[in-house]
Amino acid sequence: FVVRVEHADGEVREYRAAAVIDASGTWSTRNPLGTSGLPAVGEAAAATHISSPLPDVLGRDRETFEGRTAVVVGAGHSAANTLLNLAELAAQVPGTKIVWAIRGASAAKVYGGDADGLAARGQLGSRLRSLVESGAVELHTGFGIASLAASDAAVSLTSTDGRTLEADVVVPATGFRPDLDILRELRLELDPGVEAPRELGPLIDPEYHSCGTVEPHGAKMLAHPEQDFYIVGMKSYGRAPTFLLATGYEQVRSVAAALAGDREAADTVQLELPETGVCSSDIGTSCDVPAVVPAGFVAETSGGCCGAPEPVLVGFPTGLAHGRSAEN
Repeated sequence: FVVRVEHADGEVREYRAAAVIDASGTWSTRNPLGTSGLPAVGEAAAATHISSPLPDVLGRDRETFEGRTAVVVGAGHSAANTLLNLAELAAQVPGTKIVWAIRGASAAKVYGGDADGLAARGQLGSRLRSLVESGAVELHTGFGIASLAASDAAVSLTSTDGRTLEADVVVPATGFRPDLDILRELRLELDPGVEAPRELGPLIDPEYHSCGTVEPHGAKMLAHPEQDFYIVGMKSYGRAPTFLLATGYEQVRSVAAALAGDREAADTVQLELPETGVCSSDIGTSCDVPAVVPAGFVAETSGGCCGAPEPVLVGFPTGLAHGRSAEN
């Protein structure tokens, strides 16, 4: 492999490598605000009013939000953390207003439930629900963003059904997608919708609700036609929002074993994930909570609680490569 690197001083160097592990993540390539997977009309022109996906509300970026109206867009853990931090700021600085806009008809999947196997994450949802119910956070559901119109002082967000929100700053907590540009010269085999390794894609596709965990996986499932090349970590999940650090650690251990020639260690996956609350796209909160079936779909039964995923459409954080949208 040839790896071309531009260093901080501007110097460009090339390195030769027998193997490459791409663990570059997806942080630098957020999903756009538009509902179609494309930027909303006017999004680029409104860039000065749009923050980073997970701003440091109580630290470095505090002045951006103090005494101002912030609209947080998104229904994942990034949105939840930002909303909680904004609520803390609002308690300290009068005039700070918090608005939360989501595409879905309900914020229930963000609130989660008390049965979350990761207790701290479950508490995030409970705290957020309390803020919405108390009025500290103004929630707007079914708000798919069609366009943004910016002035020097503020920005206006218009939904696909014609509603409008005014803000000083917008937080795009809309999820991420992989940047595949650096891999264009490699032979990749990716799932066409999730943009994850083909073998892994069907197991993490957020269009499908399944209780329990993603099947443990290692080097074999992460392999590509390009020998000794692997994508690991959050980038290995492509557009799917269900990645956990524990999964990434096990991926790296397995890949390292494979590259060292220890096939047995590579194929012996050592991973135990919480039994509940793992998938942020899970409509229910655990195997004991029935899933909500979207209108127009028929509930199917399976042989066991955590059997094969049934086709209950949930939808991506933003537009689909499949060319269809099914967020409930």
